[in-house]
Amino acid sequence: MAAVLIRPDRTRSRLRLFVMQVLMLSLFVTLFGRLWYLQVFTGEEYQAKAAEQSVREVVAQPPRGLIVDAMGRPLVTNRTSWVVSVDRTVLGKLDAEVREALLRKVAATIKKPYDEVLARTRLCGTEGAEKKTCWNGSPFQPIPVANDVPQTTAVEISEQGEEYPGVLARAESVRSYPAPFGINAAGILGYLSPITGDELTEAERSDDRTLNGASLVGRAGLEKSYDQWLRGTPGITKVAVDSMGRVLGEGQQISAEPGETLVTSIDAKVQGVAEKELHEAITNARKTFDPVTRKNYVADSGAVVVLDAKNGNVVAMASQPTYDPSIWVNGITEKQLKGLYSKKNGVPLVSRATQGQFAPGSTWKPFMSVGALNHGFSQDTRLDCSSGLQVGNRWFKNYESASYGSIDFAKALQISCDTFFYRVGLSYWNKYGSDPSNVKAKDPLVTEAKEFGFGSKTGIDIPGEASGRIADRKWKLAYWNSMKDYYCKIDKKNTANKRDFLHVFAHEFCLEGNQYRAGDSVNFSIGQGDTMVTPIQLARAYAAISNGGTLYAPRIAKAIVDADGKLVKRIKPVVQGKVKSSKAALKYVDEALLGTTRTGTLAWRFGGFPLDDVKVRSKTGSAEVYGKQSTSWVATYDKNYVVIMVVTQAGTGSGTSGPPVRKIWEALYGIDGETVVPGKAAIPGTTPPRKLPVFASDGEIMPPVGGR
Repeated sequence: MAAVLIRPDRTRSRLRLFVMQVLMLSLFVTLFGRLWYLQVFTGEEYQAKAAEQSVREVVAQPPRGLIVDAMGRPLVTNRTSWVVSVDRTVLGKLDAEVREALLRKVAATIKKPYDEVLARTRLCGTEGAEKKTCWNGSPFQPIPVANDVPQTTAVEISEQGEEYPGVLARAESVRSYPAPFGINAAGILGYLSPITGDELTEAERSDDRTLNGASLVGRAGLEKSYDQWLRGTPGITKVAVDSMGRVLGEGQQISAEPGETLVTSIDAKVQGVAEKELHEAITNARKTFDPVTRKNYVADSGAVVVLDAKNGNVVAMASQPTYDPSIWVNGITEKQLKGLYSKKNGVPLVSRATQGQFAPGSTWKPFMSVGALNHGFSQDTRLDCSSGLQVGNRWFKNYESASYGSIDFAKALQISCDTFFYRVGLSYWNKYGSDPSNVKAKDPLVTEAKEFGFGSKTGIDIPGEASGRIADRKWKLAYWNSMKDYYCKIDKKNTANKRDFLHVFAHEFCLEGNQYRAGDSVNFSIGQGDTMVTPIQLARAYAAISNGGTLYAPRIAKAIVDADGKLVKRIKPVVQGKVKSSKAALKYVDEALLGTTRTGTLAWRFGGFPLDDVKVRSKTGSAEVYGKQSTSWVATYDKNYVVIMVVTQAGTGSGTSGPPVRKIWEALYGIDGETVVPGKAAIPGTTPPRKLPVFASDGEIMPPVGGR
């Protein structure tokens, strides 16, 4: 039998074919298995995801919380604004020509230039974006291109959705300023501006639902300090849209939660009087001739503070120059923003009440008196109120070179004798600090100034407060170290040996600007030199004299109340410290300042005022600033209120600020001629209310009921 031979290459071919068949089968099984998994097992999940791609979240900004005064009068409310917005997602799906045609149609409808509308649709940081018009919010939010459009225009866009794909017209809530009694209060209320990219990122990281790409955020004043309560929580509506962004139907809704109401200690009626009197003080000063400079007073800025002396609440606070707070609504132009920072306009964005820093002049003397009485001097001390005093190589004169002989502290305060206080300051310099290079030398007057809170922020509940400055030995050394190179360079370049003020000062500063000399000490004792205070600091310090030595952090907010009128948070007075002083020293100065209004430097402005019924204490001041006219100060108080006014480059304290301060007191107590008429008082009961306004069920806000 013949043998059958199987060729090796045929066997291998069959093996390869078999393997290929197995592989192909495995691939088909895997493919069909995957298709079954996707279409059957997980089909519903992918259908849901596909559906989500056609669903958009429309965010409804909540009405921001109200800000009201102590009597319930609205200071900041909301109004309705029709806003036209464009959805960038839809725009991105359109052809370039169609997109341009759409934006041109929108621009024509809302009566805006096409270039402006186009600029507003660009995201900040992208190519072609302009800083003043670009959108810095979320790219997934509809971008506002016009605010306050007529309602008829908004209705036209809404009803012709097919003609305006991706364009929305909605009613939104924007800030409104009712201005009761014509008040401005811009420095108190603050303003809003769009959320920044960094703020939005932080909100998303912290899962903060109250913020989104279209949010407005508080930037100054109460709007910033209490932003978290005022802003509310946005609402979200999920809507189904087609590929062109047209709404097909609405789905799940989460209602917006309105912001909460902020009740303040401000009394709008007193605020109105304070603003009016400050304005008139500046206006009248500008009409008054200055015999020193031989021209009218410049009167370029000023401030008024009215405090509740018993707890530090701010009853009124005004600043000049100021601005219209509504300028921020719907966005501010670059020109308007420059105007707010313009030196030519007086930098209106700066609130002089909390951010202005001025030499206190003679309003400083009561605190120096307390310091002296606590450190070696007595109520029986008598010093010479001479026409001047020689200190080193300089003659320090009394104001107007008047001489009153030997007097006590009370008389020195009432007539504001400079040389009396020069002698007080010089005595401490001779006793403790005659070594001008000793920065650790004891100085009771500096210590007392710090006890009254000067040189530090008061802690008022609006941002941006300045700290003022106590020009003691440590400050002078630090200032010399920071500026010596600058002034030494000026001195070195003075090859012509010029003797003008700048070059003389530069020479002396370069040689010994770190030395704290006797002249520094006597200047400090009368509130001159480099010491600076803010009006709110001075008001708080006088309140401490009134209430027996307690330093309160000034507060504008009194409470947070929800949309239903229920109390959320009561903002209580904050005690920051107690002045370390004998009660006798505080009482002595307090009683002495009664005489300033009756027989002293302010008496000529308070003639006929019922001082037996309203016991106003006072101190005037005229601070001298090199190269400028004098700064006018008047500081007054009684057991209930502190009233402070300052006007820069406006002359004497009593001359410029005396009459308007008197009118504020007349408004506080309802004074008519020489009679107190409580029914005419700006604040019912003549003292600040302790209770909160009443929030009715229909939303009406009424004055506090019963009790104070």
